[in-house]
Amino acid sequence: MDGATVKELARACGFELCGIAAAVPAPEYGYFQSWVAGGLAGEMRYLTDQRAALRRDARSLLPEARSVICVGKLYDTPWPYSTEFHDAERAWISRYAWGDDYHELLRRGLEDLARRMRARADFTWRVAVDTAPLLERAYARRAGLGWIAKNTCLINEEWGSWLFLGELLVSLELEPDAPPPDRCGSCTRCIDACPTQALVPITEPGGPAWALDARRCISYYTIECRGDAPESLRAGFGNLVFGCDVCQDVCPWNRSRRATEEPGFAPREFAPLLERLGALTETEFAAMFRQSPVRRAKYAGFLRNVALAMGNSRSPRFLPVLERLARHADPAVSATAAWAQRQIQS
Repeated sequence: MDGATVKELARACGFELCGIAAAVPAPEYGYFQSWVAGGLAGEMRYLTDQRAALRRDARSLLPEARSVICVGKLYDTPWPYSTEFHDAERAWISRYAWGDDYHELLRRGLEDLARRMRARADFTWRVAVDTAPLLERAYARRAGLGWIAKNTCLINEEWGSWLFLGELLVSLELEPDAPPPDRCGSCTRCIDACPTQALVPITEPGGPAWALDARRCISYYTIECRGDAPESLRAGFGNLVFGCDVCQDVCPWNRSRRATEEPGFAPREFAPLLERLGALTETEFAAMFRQSPVRRAKYAGFLRNVALAMGNSRSPRFLPVLERLARHADPAVSATAAWAQRQIQS
């Protein structure tokens, strides 16, 4: 089987992009180690514990692997970007989490690709999505899917950066593709637009000039972190309650918008009212975000995020909701709600 056949089958499985990288150690692992050593991963232990070493080589996941088939699936929709939306009484949820959980959708597509390939050749395989310990952007770059931009996202010249990535590790020896050139040039729009200045310059010999400091990142605090966001950063969160899209919203490579054909990525509810979200019970939260990436924030973390957005709105209409949240059993929720009350009343 050749690479052209693999790419044709990948397109039939619903992937806009497909490329092939050799299953060898990723040279970018050295940059990853430096990033972790510098504390830029924050408290994301799944990036810093014993699983970190597995990211060096794709064969840690499949010892027989000879090739990494990398795919990209578009998730942009025709709805406005966060930079075009200015209703402080509504919540902004990161575009990738508007619909169904992409992990399962990509996994099903990759399993379908494996079955179609197995009808033509005998080999062992393993699916990886972003929960697997794999430097997937590094392999995707080497597979020709795009370059890694200053905002650390992978950008494809034709499709932009609104892409979910997935991998199929196979024991087949396939001709690898070549990485494309970096086309960010002198542009710094993502760096300049970041509300909390989370994109920081680094001096890694032969490596990238910019890195993401999770300790300043809105996505980190609203999704991964269980504690309080530093008060010095909170104003930058605006009405963002789950993730942040700003660095992609301002990117020139996302100007020529292409809408996904995947119905599962359509928004279940665009920009829901903060007042409604702040009143959700845990059962209602689970029902509203069933099979949604938003559940990763967990109920208490989500309420904390909503309280922070209410404080940033400075709208007195939220005071009754915040009064109740200030009595919440979770200390992060109660402390953030109390802060939000002070913001509105000051």
